[in-house]
Amino acid sequence: MVSRVIWLLVMLTGVLCARSSRAHTCPAICSCSQNTFQCNRDTQLASRGAATSVTRLDAPVQAFLVQNINSLRVIEKGAFTDLPKLEYLSISNTGLIHFPDFTTISSLTPNIILEMAENMRIEVIPANSFQGITEEYVDMNLFRNGFKEIQSHAFNGTKLNTLILRDNRGLRNIQEDAFEEPRVQVDVSSTALSSLPPKGLRHVRFLKAISAFALKTLPPLDSMSDLLEAELTYSSHCCAFHTWRRKQRESASKNFTKFCDSSAGEIEPFTDGMDLTDNINFQYPDLELICHNNPLVKCTPNPDAFNPCEDLLGFPFLRSLTWIITMCAVTGNLAVLIILLMSHHKLTISRFLMCNLAFADLCMGLYLMLIAFMDRRSRHEYYNHATDWQTGPGCGVAGFLTVFASELSVYTLTVISLERRHTIANAMHVNKRLRLSHVAVIMAAGWSLSLLVALLPLVGVSSYSKVSICLPMDIDTLGSQVYVVAVLVFNAAAFLVVCVCYVCIYLSVHNPEHSTRNGDTKIAKRMAVLIFTDFMCMAPISFFAISAALHMPLITVSHSKILLVLFYPINSLCNPFLYTLFTRAFRKDVGLLLRRCGCHANADLYRSQTLATHLNSTHKMSFRKPRSLSLYAYHIKVKGCFLNKGTT
Repeated sequence: MVSRVIWLLVMLTGVLCARSSRAHTCPAICSCSQNTFQCNRDTQLASRGAATSVTRLDAPVQAFLVQNINSLRVIEKGAFTDLPKLEYLSISNTGLIHFPDFTTISSLTPNIILEMAENMRIEVIPANSFQGITEEYVDMNLFRNGFKEIQSHAFNGTKLNTLILRDNRGLRNIQEDAFEEPRVQVDVSSTALSSLPPKGLRHVRFLKAISAFALKTLPPLDSMSDLLEAELTYSSHCCAFHTWRRKQRESASKNFTKFCDSSAGEIEPFTDGMDLTDNINFQYPDLELICHNNPLVKCTPNPDAFNPCEDLLGFPFLRSLTWIITMCAVTGNLAVLIILLMSHHKLTISRFLMCNLAFADLCMGLYLMLIAFMDRRSRHEYYNHATDWQTGPGCGVAGFLTVFASELSVYTLTVISLERRHTIANAMHVNKRLRLSHVAVIMAAGWSLSLLVALLPLVGVSSYSKVSICLPMDIDTLGSQVYVVAVLVFNAAAFLVVCVCYVCIYLSVHNPEHSTRNGDTKIAKRMAVLIFTDFMCMAPISFFAISAALHMPLITVSHSKILLVLFYPINSLCNPFLYTLFTRAFRKDVGLLLRRCGCHANADLYRSQTLATHLNSTHKMSFRKPRSLSLYAYHIKVKGCFLNKGTT
């Protein structure tokens, strides 16, 4: 077998090294007709049973095909020499391990087609691989090979008309100076390229990068100034071209409007005997963009409604607002957690629930912080970050945090409302009160539910990568649609439960004969604030999200970002203040913590404020003369449950 391969290589090299430009020898292993050499496995096998003969071709070779010879490992340097009429060269489905030498072809034809396909053992295209192939233009179809790298100056000295590199699935790197400015088309579809070289693409008019999933960033757009059409993998990249060309047009319009007006007859020409438009194009080539109405780059896939061409947060005022809300939510909930966990007081049900609520709202603050950081990092060029962000771990973490935080917060608020309602309804029945172990089991179920809901989009039920703000808005499948609607219905039901509980609490504590009007007003105001914040958080989001889930969207994704900042985090921002920071019990805990830390003056201030509040409340209630001692005790107990136990 080895001797046959060597014989084949010798014969092939002999015919390729023929120096005469007028006559070429056709070996027995090849099939030759007029101006074509064809060497493949079939011609090789056919030559074994036939008498050896040598054919002389008087006409110069115009086509040379080396195909389907898996045993071919090397084509020696100088094998392709003096082929001045060569128009088509194909090397496909061979076992070559090194890139062939084409530098001695010296074709004089105006356009040569070079095709290399399915040579899976060639991994590198080295420098100067094509220099000398021709002085004219070359169409290179280098597809379905084993290329992994194209080195600098690989196409040096070559006038590329088209360069097709598609389906080289192992191609990961094209070095910066590889191209010598191809003119018409570059196709890098179905490759593993993560970037394109910034040099050498200025005169490319058609760029194809379909199914190039690793190509998540584009080179500077000014390096592709002649581009007219692009077929890409990600729609966000098309945003880059539209924005860039529009800015070019606006800039050129501002600088050269008077010249365009002059060419239209609105301004007198200031040249003698010369067409003004030609003069303008000669002196100001950028003006051709305006005067000749050059269209925008035609790009596919087009951006959809879920990914409009804008920065992550879209509206500039949202950036400042997001940072303010983020800082308040993070610092407020951190303060609650630190004070409650460092306090030496016994862990009560209310403290336990407040810790859960603060942790959930802290996660929401961290989600907003991730969004704000990413918006700052990608400002004005989100198109180059969109794919990495939305399909990468960053958006997955952000989406998990926001869904987990939202569901755990809603669940905890519902449990708090039910616990208060139960405690007040059974204030005179000690044996019916909830124990901490009972509430712990209830909250464990809430954690499990929240984790499950947040994990489902990570395993294919809906998706966090659909939109830039990483919310599960994917409703393409029935399962995803059911998931989104179920979550929204659960949140709406939880809001109704909270409302019913607070109404029942108010009716329980409101007794015209045994309560002061001031106390009732205070309770009513706090209940109204709690219900209002819950409503502002849940109602707009649920309403618009349910309409979108039913394929009847009422607002765009751009405007939904306003809901994200103004309404979605309301609970996370307000809960630490409404439920903990503004309560007397929390101020008492702060005072004790400050005293332990050695801050006696501040601790005494907190203690005096807390004591004054308590005495004022007791003094007002002492003027009432209830009809019975038991009712008075009930009244004190109910109000204490609602107002003074560190809950609100």
